[in-house]
Amino acid sequence: MTRILVTGAAGMVGRVLIAGIDSGDVLATDLRADGLPAGARFQRMDVTGDDPARIIAAEQPEVIVHLASIVTPPPGMGREAAFAVDVTGTRNVLRAAQEHGVRRLVVTSSGAAYGYHADTPVPLRETDPCRGNPEFPYADHKRQVEEMLATARRDTPELEQVILRVGTVLGAGTENQITALFRKPRLLALRGCDSPFVFIWTKDLARILHRAATDGPAGIFNVAGDGAMTVDDLARALGKPVLRLPPALLKAALAVARPLGLSRYGPEQVRFLQYRPVLANDALKETFGYVPELTSAQVFDLWRREAGL
Repeated sequence: MTRILVTGAAGMVGRVLIAGIDSGDVLATDLRADGLPAGARFQRMDVTGDDPARIIAAEQPEVIVHLASIVTPPPGMGREAAFAVDVTGTRNVLRAAQEHGVRRLVVTSSGAAYGYHADTPVPLRETDPCRGNPEFPYADHKRQVEEMLATARRDTPELEQVILRVGTVLGAGTENQITALFRKPRLLALRGCDSPFVFIWTKDLARILHRAATDGPAGIFNVAGDGAMTVDDLARALGKPVLRLPPALLKAALAVARPLGLSRYGPEQVRFLQYRPVLANDALKETFGYVPELTSAQVFDLWRREAGL
């Protein structure tokens, strides 16, 4: 019986993970218990404050699965609030794990931690550096989290770490700033750029997390289904046209539109479209020992059909 504590358990992936754990003593924590399976043991935890130290000291979990993160900030959430969850929250959970003898810490990082750069290798492997751009809060926060975890591996080697650098997660009901792009009448692309996406199914990710929390090896692993989909691939699947713009034109348009309140995105968004990280999943399959059930194309098709597109 392994005692497992899950942060961010009421999120999209956390709910699937909690529903799929059929052994051990599991505590789901989050700000609210919304959507958690009936009968799940729940305790409210705000990772930005003193809750992690208090609850982890009381529960004495063997394994912590840390999912709490701000992927898509809700309206009105500023960068400081997202930083408090992503970075400060992770620091609080990590310190409590170090102080209270937790055996293993599982953390969902992101392919965004690699950053969006013109010289990004294709595909990216776990040995490539994390260079999350400061202009992208999520990527920047994940980079800082990875640096924090690297320091902890040096200072507290007895605390095993499983770090999962996750691609774009899709499943039933997924709606976020990425899927909003797919719902546009035309898909936006930049001339000279394939802008590929790699996807992972929510159920695949939940199974990977379950293995990471139980009998899987420690280490750093990219998480994505086989293959990638370019904007043209996505457009064909959706039966939609592609609007191709020169990068300089889109950058100039966004520089004007955001100050006027016509777009939530600024000119930095061009990098997001130009240099998307394509994750190699060889280590996930060969070292971690999990082969995703669905490829990137199959994950997208599943989401497309369930979204009615």
